[in-house]
Amino acid sequence: MGIKANAAFEIKYHSEQSRKTSTRRRCLAESAEEFLNSGQQHQTACLIADIRMPGMSGLELQARLNAEHCRIPTIFITAHGDTKMRMQALRAGAVEFLAKPFEDEALLESVRAALES
Repeated sequence: MGIKANAAFEIKYHSEQSRKTSTRRRCLAESAEEFLNSGQQHQTACLIADIRMPGMSGLELQARLNAEHCRIPTIFITAHGDTKMRMQALRAGAVEFLAKPFEDEALLESVRAALES
């Protein structure tokens, strides 16, 4: 699989007049801290995060977002996960927890589910 992303997020922009989603943009952050500093948390429609990232881990990012009442549908990807970690992520609201390697279609289905939630 060719995906190498530490944290990716999709932002929905809303028109003030129509209140409908008009544009989507995909963004990449090199770390959880960069994502948090982007100021885009409340506009993010879906977050894909690795468990192991430089600095703050994916689970720490999820906990921080939850503490700030910022519930973003999150998909975790990892080569280092275990059952305990998976359950922690899902209990805290993750949409999916994918173990590497995974099929492209599995990630696409998870993103579709996250965007529909």
